[in-house]
Amino acid sequence: MNKTDVSGFSKDELLQYLASLSEKTGLKIEKFRAGQIYSWLVKGVSDFDEMTNVPSRIREALKEDAYIALPKVKAKLVSKIDGTIKYLFELYDGECIESVFMRYEHGNTVCISTQVGCRMGCTFCASTLGGLVRNLTPSEMLGQVIAVEKDTGERVSNIVMMGIGEPLDNYDNTLRFLKLVNDPEGLNIGQRHISLSTCGLCDKIRKLADENLQITLSVSLHAPSQDLRAHLMPVARKFDIDELISSCRYYIEKTGRRISFEYSMIHGENDTPECAAALRDILKGMLCHVNLIPLNDVRERSYVKSSKEAIEKFSSVLEKAHITVTVRRRLGSDINASCGQLRRDSIKEEA
Repeated sequence: MNKTDVSGFSKDELLQYLASLSEKTGLKIEKFRAGQIYSWLVKGVSDFDEMTNVPSRIREALKEDAYIALPKVKAKLVSKIDGTIKYLFELYDGECIESVFMRYEHGNTVCISTQVGCRMGCTFCASTLGGLVRNLTPSEMLGQVIAVEKDTGERVSNIVMMGIGEPLDNYDNTLRFLKLVNDPEGLNIGQRHISLSTCGLCDKIRKLADENLQITLSVSLHAPSQDLRAHLMPVARKFDIDELISSCRYYIEKTGRRISFEYSMIHGENDTPECAAALRDILKGMLCHVNLIPLNDVRERSYVKSSKEAIEKFSSVLEKAHITVTVRRRLGSDINASCGQLRRDSIKEEA
């Protein structure tokens, strides 16, 4: 597509774009039009004709030269248990991604995708089946939040970048998204309300630390030893667990922010007392939090989630070492709200 994606602009950038469009077309486009158009984009319009206070001559020029990258709702599942909503969004090129809307006492959270597919290859994950198709643009990340607010009519106050894809494998676009979503004239979601999840790209973790952002970094650890982690997560063959822990310590030192370690509990794989003790030993004394996640079922995988008893015993070992532990409450269990499966089903239907 040769058109310009205006939904990825800040207000100042939109002003610059309109100036160039004015020069290109010979139209007189007043500076205040940038504020009007920006406001419409934040509200979630999908067509320039919806911008009713913008003159038709400007709308026509925009239609000729630009497009709005707001994703379309292709499928939507609503949990009868807790109201969690799982979205399958269609992008401008026909590719699909997933987002999940969750309600908590402290506010509404949206889990967004950062890539179409994923190349990390974690053996227990549905998102990586089929590999990576392409990176999402900053506006496509932002568009998920805007589209969810538009569909639900509710304000989103928190974002977790834990959907399909590896955010740090799409580093520049991810940073650009963080700037856009934090814009006081836009969605104005503070960095402390954003959590970014990585499977452990150590070089990018260190690079992110040097950005000195106030986001929460969540690291998908899932194993306490190099051999087991490499078995579950191919990324560990490039960045071993010692290097990963070292980069996490660097992140904590540079930012002063606590890291959250994600640990999927898989029966017979990583949920033994020996694994708990090993995890305790590598994390003891670190400014961190461990989030134990009962494994989500993936039809194409043979793994089974740990028993409630195994999770409690595992948690106890960490707590006795004064490591903060929580067990993730599974929202949307009746709609399989973890990301990846809905997209897979859509691909199969179209094949």
